[in-house]
Amino acid sequence: MVGLEMNDWKKIGLGLTGFGVFFSFLGIIFFFDKGLLAIGNILFISGVIMTIGIKPSLQFFMKRSNFKGTVSFGIGFFFVIVGWPVIGMAAEAYGFIILFSGFWPTLSVFVQKIPVIGWVFRQPFIRSIFERYRGKRVPV
Repeated sequence: MVGLEMNDWKKIGLGLTGFGVFFSFLGIIFFFDKGLLAIGNILFISGVIMTIGIKPSLQFFMKRSNFKGTVSFGIGFFFVIVGWPVIGMAAEAYGFIILFSGFWPTLSVFVQKIPVIGWVFRQPFIRSIFERYRGKRVPV
Protein backbone atom coordinates (compact mmCIF):
# COMPACT_ATOMS: atom_id res chain seq x y z
CA MET A 1 0.00 0.00 0.00
CA VAL A 2 3.01 2.28 -0.17
CA GLY A 3 2.05 3.50 -3.66
CA LEU A 4 -1.38 4.66 -2.49
CA GLU A 5 -0.25 7.07 0.23
CA MET A 6 -1.15 10.69 -0.36
CA ASN A 7 1.72 13.06 0.18
CA ASP A 8 1.60 16.77 -0.58
CA TRP A 9 3.05 16.36 -4.09
CA LYS A 10 0.30 13.92 -5.06
CA LYS A 11 -2.39 16.20 -3.65
CA ILE A 12 -1.03 19.13 -5.63
CA GLY A 13 -0.74 16.93 -8.72
CA LEU A 14 -4.35 15.78 -8.44
CA GLY A 15 -5.44 19.39 -8.01
CA LEU A 16 -3.49 20.46 -11.10
CA THR A 17 -4.93 17.55 -13.09
CA GLY A 18 -8.44 18.49 -12.00
CA PHE A 19 -7.91 22.13 -12.93
CA GLY A 20 -6.46 20.99 -16.26
CA VAL A 21 -9.59 18.99 -17.04
CA PHE A 22 -11.74 21.92 -15.88
CA PHE A 23 -9.93 24.47 -18.08
CA SER A 24 -10.00 22.11 -21.06
CA PHE A 25 -13.74 21.67 -20.53
CA LEU A 26 -14.19 25.43 -20.37
CA GLY A 27 -12.10 25.80 -23.53
CA ILE A 28 -14.37 23.40 -25.37
CA ILE A 29 -17.53 25.03 -24.02
CA PHE A 30 -16.30 28.47 -25.14
CA PHE A 31 -16.02 27.31 -28.76
CA PHE A 32 -12.47 25.93 -28.60
CA ASP A 33 -10.83 28.93 -26.96
CA LYS A 34 -7.15 28.29 -27.56
CA GLY A 35 -6.01 30.10 -24.40
CA LEU A 36 -8.15 28.01 -22.07
CA LEU A 37 -7.25 24.81 -23.92
CA ALA A 38 -3.53 25.58 -23.70
CA ILE A 39 -3.78 26.33 -19.96
CA GLY A 40 -5.79 23.13 -19.48
CA ASN A 41 -3.21 21.06 -21.34
CA ILE A 42 -0.30 22.50 -19.37
CA LEU A 43 -2.07 21.97 -16.05
CA PHE A 44 -3.14 18.43 -16.99
CA ILE A 45 0.33 17.32 -18.06
CA SER A 46 2.05 18.92 -15.07
CA GLY A 47 -0.56 17.39 -12.75
CA VAL A 48 -0.05 13.90 -14.12
CA ILE A 49 3.72 14.27 -13.76
CA MET A 50 3.42 15.51 -10.17
CA THR A 51 0.93 12.80 -9.24
CA ILE A 52 2.90 9.78 -10.43
CA GLY A 53 6.42 11.25 -10.51
CA ILE A 54 8.87 12.23 -13.23
CA LYS A 55 10.51 8.84 -13.81
CA PRO A 56 7.27 6.80 -13.91
CA SER A 57 5.72 9.44 -16.20
CA LEU A 58 8.62 9.20 -18.63
CA GLN A 59 8.44 5.42 -18.50
CA PHE A 60 4.70 5.48 -19.17
CA PHE A 61 4.78 7.98 -22.03
CA MET A 62 7.89 6.48 -23.67
CA LYS A 63 6.73 2.87 -23.47
CA ARG A 64 6.70 1.26 -26.90
CA SER A 65 2.99 0.39 -26.69
CA ASN A 66 2.13 3.99 -25.77
CA PHE A 67 4.31 5.70 -28.37
CA LYS A 68 1.50 6.28 -30.88
CA GLY A 69 -0.68 7.89 -28.23
CA THR A 70 2.19 10.04 -26.94
CA VAL A 71 3.01 11.34 -30.42
CA SER A 72 -0.66 12.02 -31.16
CA PHE A 73 -1.14 13.85 -27.86
CA GLY A 74 2.03 15.87 -28.47
CA ILE A 75 0.98 16.85 -31.98
CA GLY A 76 -2.45 17.85 -30.66
CA PHE A 77 -0.82 19.93 -27.93
CA PHE A 78 1.32 21.64 -30.58
CA PHE A 79 -1.73 22.42 -32.73
CA VAL A 80 -3.54 23.92 -29.74
CA ILE A 81 -0.57 26.13 -28.89
CA VAL A 82 -0.14 27.22 -32.54
CA GLY A 83 -3.80 28.25 -32.78
CA TRP A 84 -5.66 25.36 -34.42
CA PRO A 85 -7.64 24.15 -31.41
CA VAL A 86 -10.20 21.93 -33.17
CA ILE A 87 -7.56 19.85 -34.95
CA GLY A 88 -5.44 19.84 -31.81
CA MET A 89 -8.22 18.63 -29.57
CA ALA A 90 -9.15 15.90 -32.04
CA ALA A 91 -5.54 14.66 -32.08
CA GLU A 92 -5.32 14.94 -28.30
CA ALA A 93 -8.54 13.00 -27.82
CA TYR A 94 -7.24 10.20 -30.03
CA GLY A 95 -3.92 10.18 -28.16
CA PHE A 96 -5.69 10.22 -24.80
CA ILE A 97 -7.81 7.21 -25.74
CA ILE A 98 -4.77 5.31 -27.00
CA LEU A 99 -2.65 6.21 -23.95
CA PHE A 100 -5.20 5.43 -21.28
CA SER A 101 -7.01 2.50 -22.90
CA GLY A 102 -5.34 0.16 -20.41
CA PHE A 103 -7.26 1.87 -17.60
CA TRP A 104 -10.76 1.29 -19.04
CA PRO A 105 -11.39 -1.92 -17.04
CA THR A 106 -10.48 -0.18 -13.78
CA LEU A 107 -12.60 2.82 -14.74
CA SER A 108 -15.59 0.63 -15.58
CA VAL A 109 -15.48 -1.08 -12.17
CA PHE A 110 -15.17 2.32 -10.47
CA VAL A 111 -18.07 3.86 -12.41
CA GLN A 112 -20.34 0.87 -11.69
CA LYS A 113 -19.85 1.40 -7.94
CA ILE A 114 -20.92 5.08 -7.95
CA PRO A 115 -24.34 5.25 -6.24
CA VAL A 116 -26.61 6.93 -8.83
CA ILE A 117 -24.59 6.77 -12.04
CA GLY A 118 -23.51 3.20 -11.35
CA TRP A 119 -27.06 1.97 -11.88
CA VAL A 120 -26.91 3.14 -15.51
CA PHE A 121 -23.56 1.48 -16.11
CA ARG A 122 -24.78 -1.80 -14.59
CA GLN A 123 -27.49 -2.18 -17.22
CA PRO A 124 -26.94 -5.19 -19.53
CA PHE A 125 -26.42 -3.19 -22.73
CA ILE A 126 -23.84 -0.83 -21.22
CA ARG A 127 -22.17 -3.64 -19.28
CA SER A 128 -21.76 -5.67 -22.50
CA ILE A 129 -19.92 -2.72 -24.07
CA PHE A 130 -17.53 -2.56 -21.10
CA GLU A 131 -17.06 -6.35 -21.14
CA ARG A 132 -16.20 -6.28 -24.85
CA TYR A 133 -13.24 -3.99 -24.27
CA ARG A 134 -12.13 -5.36 -20.90
CA GLY A 135 -8.53 -6.47 -21.08
CA LYS A 136 -8.22 -5.95 -24.83
CA ARG A 137 -5.27 -3.67 -25.48
CA VAL A 138 -4.21 -3.40 -29.08
CA PRO A 139 -0.39 -3.55 -29.20
CA VAL A 140 1.29 -1.05 -31.48
